[in-house]
Amino acid sequence: MGSRDYMVITNNPLVLDRLKETHHIVYRDISYEEVLREVRDRIHEGHTLLSHPLSGSVKPNETPYKSIMISEGKGEVDEGSVKLIENAIQACQKFIFKSDLYEESVYDDFQLIDWTLLESGMASADVW
Repeated sequence: MGSRDYMVITNNPLVLDRLKETHHIVYRDISYEEVLREVRDRIHEGHTLLSHPLSGSVKPNETPYKSIMISEGKGEVDEGSVKLIENAIQACQKFIFKSDLYEESVYDDFQLIDWTLLESGMASADVW
């Protein structure tokens, strides 16, 4: 799989900065849950999930950032992808992110954690 076979949906400016020149990045300045909803909408258009929407042990209320890999191309709606993303949205709705609990510098850490999870997913999918 090459970089033309997938895209990354993200709200993480670090991911955009590191991959914008070499990968198809869809960056939106939206919430974690809105990233999941954007991915869901694209899955319903025929894209397939390539990374788990709740990857890592970071809960939706612990970070504002999320990056998810989906197929570049469209096909039949993948029921497994639909189920995963719907379950992720339901799980996300159980949490409330409390941004006022964190110092501004912590957001850089959140971005780095999300980047590391994405980088790991990309490496394991042999997409580098």
